Amino acid sequence: MDLNLWLMFSGASLLMAIIPGPGVASIVGFAFSSGRRTALASVAGMAVGNALAITLSLAGAGAILATSAIAFTILKWAGALYLITIGLIAIVRSTDQTNSGTPGRAISARTAFLTNIAVGTLHPKTILFFIAFASQFIRADEPYLLQAGIIVATFTLIAAATDTVYALTASRASGLIERPYFRKWAQRAGGGAVLSAGLAMAALRR
Repeated sequence: MDLNLWLMFSGASLLMAIIPGPGVASIVGFAFSSGRRTALASVAGMAVGNALAITLSLAGAGAILATSAIAFTILKWAGALYLITIGLIAIVRSTDQTNSGTPGRAISARTAFLTNIAVGTLHPKTILFFIAFASQFIRADEPYLLQAGIIVATFTLIAAATDTVYALTASRASGLIERPYFRKWAQRAGGGAVLSAGLAMAALRR
């Protein structure tokens, strides 16, 4: 891939990654509800999900989603319902603190990792966007697979870097809240953020 073309793609990817969406909302939610370790695990999951989504786009899945309302709807609701379920679980767990006087159970790093693989992969707008966006940076006179690999790696690493900043900032802010009362509401806010990400995904239109 031409260096100037790669720099243009990198700059556009950075702008895309900075803008908060369902992925960032879920990462921040995990940071508030379960701490830094879980938040960073969710970042890793999102990186895997992004890589899978872009790969699917470049492999042609985006064309299927663009032409099939049923495929788009199935993918949208699969991701949305999964997020909504995780958000509700976090909110319910936060009530453990109220009922028992002890901190509610945090969501495990493994759950956060798997959840954000689903969030990244099952976001139909991401797949549709990349089939239109990334294809503009692929030259017909150069090897396709090499260019596709560079695009997948570049966006995934840039998004992982910005997501890490969101995760560390949110977990730092959450860590400043030590009193049980505020910790309980931080956990609820985190669950609410994940729930909101699911509702946002459910509201997607083709």
